[in-house]
Amino acid sequence: MIQAMAKPSPAFDVTCPCCNAVLKVDSQEKAVIAHTAAVKPKMFNDIEEAARAMKEQDNRRESIFRQSVDAQKHAAELLEKKFQEAVKKAKESPDTGRPIRDFDLD
Repeated sequence: MIQAMAKPSPAFDVTCPCCNAVLKVDSQEKAVIAHTAAVKPKMFNDIEEAARAMKEQDNRRESIFRQSVDAQKHAAELLEKKFQEAVKKAKESPDTGRPIRDFDLD
C-alpha cells in the first residue's frame, strides 16, 4: 500500500484586531513564525504643529487651574451660606426633645 505524503500547508497571515500587527502562523507547527508590527501614523506633520499643540495644551491646563483657584476662593463663602441656611432652618423648626427610638416603643 502506498501512502501519499501529505503536502505541508503553507503558512498564513493573521491580522491582530487590537493593534493591526500581522502574524505569520505555520499551520503544521501551529505556532507564530513571524511578526510584523503595525505602522503607527505620525501625530504631527512638523515640529511647528507639535509646538502649537503643546502651547494649546498649556493654555488649556492654565485655564482649568485658574477655574479651580477661583472655585477655592469662593468655597468659604458658599460654605458660610450653607451654614446660615441650616441655622435658619433649625430656628424655624424648634427642637421637640429627645427623638423616639425603636427601643423606646417596646
